[in-house]
Amino acid sequence: MSAAAAKPILYSYFRSSCSWRVRIALALKGISYDLVPVNLIKDGGQQFSAEYKALNPMQQVPALKIDGITISQSLAIINYLEETHPNPRLLPQDPKKRAQVRMIADHIVSGIQPLQNLSVLKQMGEKKMEWAQNCITSGFQALEQILQHTAGRYCVGDEVSMADLCLAPQVANAERFKVDMGPYPTITRINKALLELEAFKISHPSRQPDTPAELRA
Repeated sequence: MSAAAAKPILYSYFRSSCSWRVRIALALKGISYDLVPVNLIKDGGQQFSAEYKALNPMQQVPALKIDGITISQSLAIINYLEETHPNPRLLPQDPKKRAQVRMIADHIVSGIQPLQNLSVLKQMGEKKMEWAQNCITSGFQALEQILQHTAGRYCVGDEVSMADLCLAPQVANAERFKVDMGPYPTITRINKALLELEAFKISHPSRQPDTPAELRA
């Protein structure tokens, strides 16, 4: 079997929201893959191994080996899947809606998630819970306002888009950091609708091969 024809390999950590985004995209597009767990905590962080660094110099998950190339960065991966497997569509055809989807996705992947990820929280010491809550709260205040203008059943209208792939994992982070979701009814409503979808269920952190027994659904 040539490298291009081999089954895709996803390097993932069950709890990583960036990995979850990609798992949802693969599930929605019906792409079967092999999963290689990279434990971000065990052994001082398996992402720091020389072997993994060769695969992804940023030493982060996810990374996807597909069609003979290795791609890191969740949105780059999702965009590649979108271009090579266009059905179902994760970016609307209408340029304005497409811009809104990208805006919401960027808002989460640049404006919220990196500020409260593992590497940043390690630097925060005692203050990490408070720091994570503040980052998510300020991001969600803006996001709630944006979604009141763009949302239908999901983030932008009634079709699942790349924005939704970013939203559900970020809400899971918020819940993990005990953020009060009361002020964000639109985010909460959309998230609830998303978690009812099969692709979001099977890709959920509680249902991964590397999910610890006590966190399994």
